[in-house]
Amino acid sequence: MAAAAATCWFSVGTSLYSLTSYRFSTPIRPFSSSSSLFIPKAVHQNQFQKKGLKNSTSEKAVGKQNFPWRSKEERLLANKNGRSSKNEAGRSQSTAFKSSGQQRKGAGKGAVFESKEQQVETGIIEDATFLNAVVKVYCTHTAPDYSLPWQKQRQFASTGSAFMIGDGKLLTNAHCVEHHTQVKVKKRGDDTKYVAKVLARGVECDIALLSVESKDFWEGAEPLRFGHLPHLQDAVTVVGYPLGGDTISVTKGVVSRIEVTSYAHGSSELLGIQIDAAINPGNSGGPAFNDDGECIGVAFQVYRSDETENIGYVIPTTVVSHFLEDYERNGKYSGFPCLGVLLQKLESPALRACLKVPSNEGVLVRKVEPTSDVSNVLKEGDVIVSFDGVRIGCEGTVPFRSSARIAFRYLISQKFTGDVAELGIIRAGEFMKVQAVLKPRVHLVPYHIECGQPSYLIVAGLVFTPLSEPLIGEECEDSIGLKLLTKARYSLAKFEGEQIVVLSQVLANEVNIGYEDISNEQILKLNGTRIKNIHHLAHLVDSCKDKYLVLEFEDNFLVVLEREAAVSASASILKDYGIPAERSSDLLEPYIDSIRPDEATDQHEFGDSPVSNSEFGYEGLLWS
Repeated sequence: MAAAAATCWFSVGTSLYSLTSYRFSTPIRPFSSSSSLFIPKAVHQNQFQKKGLKNSTSEKAVGKQNFPWRSKEERLLANKNGRSSKNEAGRSQSTAFKSSGQQRKGAGKGAVFESKEQQVETGIIEDATFLNAVVKVYCTHTAPDYSLPWQKQRQFASTGSAFMIGDGKLLTNAHCVEHHTQVKVKKRGDDTKYVAKVLARGVECDIALLSVESKDFWEGAEPLRFGHLPHLQDAVTVVGYPLGGDTISVTKGVVSRIEVTSYAHGSSELLGIQIDAAINPGNSGGPAFNDDGECIGVAFQVYRSDETENIGYVIPTTVVSHFLEDYERNGKYSGFPCLGVLLQKLESPALRACLKVPSNEGVLVRKVEPTSDVSNVLKEGDVIVSFDGVRIGCEGTVPFRSSARIAFRYLISQKFTGDVAELGIIRAGEFMKVQAVLKPRVHLVPYHIECGQPSYLIVAGLVFTPLSEPLIGEECEDSIGLKLLTKARYSLAKFEGEQIVVLSQVLANEVNIGYEDISNEQILKLNGTRIKNIHHLAHLVDSCKDKYLVLEFEDNFLVVLEREAAVSASASILKDYGIPAERSSDLLEPYIDSIRPDEATDQHEFGDSPVSNSEFGYEGLLWS
């Protein structure tokens, strides 16, 4: 069948689409009748919500305390730790780009800042040198099969865009190189494709860092210059290699909005730039320029519905800077931190009076995640009135630039993993300051699988695997069941490393007669011991000396197996079903129990708000 083009990913409940152009040899079906985009039948909406960080130990970081993408002004503000001052909420934070307009000296290789302005004029845009820094990305993907976790799905190919930032590196979108097995790039006006290596991928911010070792690729190349955060109505030019042709594409528009935006690929909320320039599949990873020829962001998603048009989104340079500095500090991507609290607006004067909040400010702490560091300093009923000295309004916003306000989690996103934040709170009418260490959020049911391939364990034909959003997507919500869906949407992890382990299916064999029809059931205990995660389950099976394996599932459903018969049947079951091993490679490592007994409880408390809330809902609730 002729190859067809399709979008690779979309977010459940939204109309945000990633913009990689895919080529498939399998039939495709439309996502909706009102949408011009398509999703391949073989690639489910949640299939790409899992990923591990692709780190490179062979590549050297870009030099400690030398941030080539920072401007002169920002570097003058940097403190001893290499982080800029964040005292003024109205100004760009630590990762903001401040274009100095000067040639940086002694900064080594990296993104270039020049004093010479390169004005973009419609008549000469084709000859602009910055267009040569934009390349086409060819990626071959091989995604895991979450229903059959010992194998992968059929490979497929996609095309996207990327651009040079210097020091032998390029930037693109994380979803462009999702589950990559091979990545190649091609320069404008060149017929040669060069092999690229993925150094790091930031799922939350949808950014990936690539490198190309070939010297021929970099011959005559000029990296892009980064510009500052634009203003409303500033002109913007989007460059890339979208569907509709093979040569470079240029579209123009203006900045429509700047605010904290939902990032569809990473299921996160970070600063985003909304533009009205045309963005199409294949534009993913391409740069957006201002009229000075400076890169002001990375195109990554669009919003499409019957009621809207011309809504595209660009990752701003503030987020790009955070990603690059994170990679430089740690030699890998460690993620954006969070506060780990469920907050409620304080718009009601009666509610503020009841909580003894004297002014029209602050947000109420409704719930604190047990895995968050703030669980040691915050309590339910506390009112957070400031973050690092910046006052928080009753709608959860802080001042932004001269006359605007923005969601206060924008301030959190400027922090790095391990940073300390000072919170001003009101508790029982008394004001106090507390400090908390920020770290990435721990999801009981992850949106992405960090190791790339899901874990699994086969015991007497019973296939166990951790519950994840990609698994829910493949199995469909009806087969997963309401109870598991409720846990996935509303439950919080009690401790780091906790997983919901499910029996996904039973491979029929004489040893498991009577249990063949069981599927997608959570296992709670093995021989009376509460299951903490799948590695713990494998450890309990290996160390069991009892005659029987007694497995307890939800609703007090029991499965009993003869241990010796289960062990004896393992080899024949693997052979009959063509399975290479009875467990994933990560479960071959020794199990280390770092979880206190009091942390492993029998039941999860269901919250009153979905754990993935990205905005204040009807109840005025927000996960921050």
